[in-house]
Amino acid sequence: MMRNLLTKIIYALLIVIALTYGYDYASVRRRMSAQKPGDPFDTVSYPHLLAIQVKGNKVDYELDAVNPIETDPCVHSLFPHSGYTPCWYVIQRSKSPTPMTIIFTGR
Repeated sequence: MMRNLLTKIIYALLIVIALTYGYDYASVRRRMSAQKPGDPFDTVSYPHLLAIQVKGNKVDYELDAVNPIETDPCVHSLFPHSGYTPCWYVIQRSKSPTPMTIIFTGR
């Protein structure tokens, strides 16, 4: 009895995920066919911060001197489409600095 209930819950979840993805895909395709430039695609620009480990288990945050501003293309949707990452994920990823480790060779 419990196994039957668990199977029904799993099938219901799969159907909900499939319907959500289908609606999201149709929404992106509809907005792509509209004559608005760039919709549903966008670019997110953010400063490229480096998190450098220093003595005493401290972290020093510095702006990348080579590439100070990073720009990533994205799509306004819940799931990835057409090879683009969703904008909500790019914005979330932009808030975390790139971890760096300094390695001394001992020479």
